[in-house]
Amino acid sequence: MTEKLSDTARKTVLGPLLEAGWTLVDDKDAITKTYQFKDFTEAFGWMARAALWAEKWNHHPEWFNVYNKVDVTLTTHDVGGLSTLDAKLARKLDSL
Repeated sequence: MTEKLSDTARKTVLGPLLEAGWTLVDDKDAITKTYQFKDFTEAFGWMARAALWAEKWNHHPEWFNVYNKVDVTLTTHDVGGLSTLDAKLARKLDSL
C-alpha cells in the first residue's frame, strides 16, 4: 500500500520535481504543472501516452486540456495527499 510522503521524503522526492517546473497546490496536498504543445494533436497524443502509464500503475491524474495545453494535478486520494506514486508519475510525464 502507498503511504503519504513523510516530511523527510517530501524534501528528497519533491525537490527535483519543483526544479523541473512542478508547483505545490495551495489548497490541497498536491503538485501541478502545465504542459504546452505545438497543437491539439500533440497534446492529445501526449495524454494518450500518459494514460497508458497511469492505467498501468493504477494512478490517474486530474487533468484539464484546452487546445495545446494540458494542466495536470497529482495527489493520492487514498492517502489524502502526496505519495511516491505522484512523484513516479510526475517523472514519467516529464519524460514523455
